[in-house]
Amino acid sequence: MLVSDRGRQGALALPARARTAAAAGLDWVQVREKDLTGAALWRLVGEVQAAVAGTGTRVLVNGRPDVALAAGAAGVQLPADGLPVREVRRAFPALVIGASCHSRDDAVRAEEAGADFVLLGPAFATPGKEARALGGAALAEVVRAVRVPVWAIGGIDLASAARAVAAGARGLAAIRLFLDPPAPLETVARELRGLAR
Repeated sequence: MLVSDRGRQGALALPARARTAAAAGLDWVQVREKDLTGAALWRLVGEVQAAVAGTGTRVLVNGRPDVALAAGAAGVQLPADGLPVREVRRAFPALVIGASCHSRDDAVRAEEAGADFVLLGPAFATPGKEARALGGAALAEVVRAVRVPVWAIGGIDLASAARAVAAGARGLAAIRLFLDPPAPLETVARELRGLAR
């Protein structure tokens, strides 16, 4: 899952990056632009939707189920301090709901409330969050505690991705790995897919 960050993406606009991500075979693009107004976010999500149209890549909108629904996105990613999963599930039954979690208990509560998957992080050390990194053992504990898929986020690079998959993560989400990849995105995606075999 490519997680957007307009402040880091350089000259290439998000829709173009989403198109590249879709061509590389990424499953999801999460539009995470918390500073945008509802109307601006809706326009951006619509552009991203158009960029990945006809591919297998789906779009999530961070924190705004209303915008996700209005723009035709597949789902919403709910921050840990955001809207409650249970209420969003009730109000927006058609959306895929991801819940951002930071602990086993968070993940169990999210599953009980109706989340379709959990985005757990920071899984590994990442700039500014080094002390909060959960590590592979904690990731594996969460994977064992819930039935929904657990995706790892935070400090994901090619080396830590292998550790996350070994711990049972069903998916990987990243900003830097996909916005500033160490190799062409198609190569990175191919290496990540190879870890799941």
